[in-house]
Amino acid sequence: MNKPQKPAPPARSGRFATGAAAEANAYTASVGFDHRLAAQDIAGSIAHARMLHRAGLLTKAECGAIERGLNRIAREIQAGTFRWRPELEDVHMNIEAVLTRRVPAGAKLHTGRSRNEQVTLDTRLWLRDEMCALANELHRLQRALVELGRKYFHVVIPGYTHLQRAQPVLLAHHLLAYVEMLERDYERLLDCLVRVNVCPLGSGAIAGTTLPLDRASVAIELGFVDARHRPMLTQNSMDAVADRDFVVEFCAVAALLAVHESRLCEDLALWSTSEFGFIRIGDAYTTGSSLMPQKKNPDIAELTRGKTGRVIGNLVAVLTMLKGLPLTYNSDMQEDKERLFDTVDTCRASVRILTAMLGHVAVQEDACARAASDPGLLATDLADWLVERGMPFREAHHVVGRLVSVAESKGKPINRLTPAELRKVDKALTGAALRVFDLSHAMKRRHAVGSPGVKEVRRQLDRWHKFLSHES
Repeated sequence: MNKPQKPAPPARSGRFATGAAAEANAYTASVGFDHRLAAQDIAGSIAHARMLHRAGLLTKAECGAIERGLNRIAREIQAGTFRWRPELEDVHMNIEAVLTRRVPAGAKLHTGRSRNEQVTLDTRLWLRDEMCALANELHRLQRALVELGRKYFHVVIPGYTHLQRAQPVLLAHHLLAYVEMLERDYERLLDCLVRVNVCPLGSGAIAGTTLPLDRASVAIELGFVDARHRPMLTQNSMDAVADRDFVVEFCAVAALLAVHESRLCEDLALWSTSEFGFIRIGDAYTTGSSLMPQKKNPDIAELTRGKTGRVIGNLVAVLTMLKGLPLTYNSDMQEDKERLFDTVDTCRASVRILTAMLGHVAVQEDACARAASDPGLLATDLADWLVERGMPFREAHHVVGRLVSVAESKGKPINRLTPAELRKVDKALTGAALRVFDLSHAMKRRHAVGSPGVKEVRRQLDRWHKFLSHES
């Protein structure tokens, strides 16, 4: 015999003769993940109830009872005693069903409202909070980089192109490059927040409502306002419920942030190898090998680098989900939540763990000094020296290239060539040219804004230290 159907949930009332099949409920239910939106759903419902009261659609007593009922549910959810029912599909219906069972006036709460607008409202509210938290965490990561640079200010390392030694830079300058990247991520996050912070409530399922709703008052109550405290409202009811651009945009910002973190982690992983030996990462942020007892692996850096793939994948997944959807709402859009949640969780966790790990990084100054003492790093400075004496740069580049070749053939560093050997390559190369290979002097000569010179890097460190201290 067929098992009796469960009572139809409120969303199916009236139109359907039977409840949904158990397997259909299991397949379509989203409450397993969208329960994370509960606090935002309740906040939106309270604001909606208050507006219905002002519009004369709820009495004062009804509004008060609904608000008290929703606050009780919120406390139960926070305490972990609220029972989520998958057959009620999502966070919205679960909360409404319990409210209606306890508070008769709860049946009026959905007046002039659709789950289509509820879900985008809740997502915007949730994402707004998460973005603000992530923005603060980004600045803490930047501070960790700045403080590491300040601690080891005088350490010089080779800068690399093509993973080959190129020119000398202060370690702090290298770290500040990531501070700049993260600041662009921060700015993109704030720019994206402008488009997240728009209130869709009052749009209905697709075509608004004939009821006298005050959209502006709800938007103001929920914090959907601009810098002048003017309400920020969606301007087209169809776009309001179909729009997931704000999810895509955040996922895109997050993907680029993840790429920047990955590049930082690649540098840290390389620097921690025996071949480089520039840094040591504290034991608390490394792992060992199950077989090789000597190993100390930079797993935090590697995992952060690896998690970039899932963040990029989430962006592609949401874009692909949206690309063929007609207006307005379609159940496909339910698939954005897990991708969004995972992106937020991954990015915030990565930023926090990198911040903590950087506080346990010790720079190996001797190893850095040995690498930076390579005179080949100052070959370009020698070309500049020739330019200052009237030689065209392309010719100077060629002359220094020949000099490097001669040094290699003789098996000695370029700065160990004799004055006679220098003149043999070009008469302009006098013994005075060898002064170029004084690394300390070379680092002081880089004065341009954004250069890795001592004075400029100190200025940049001070600027960032002051800015980020103010931001905290």
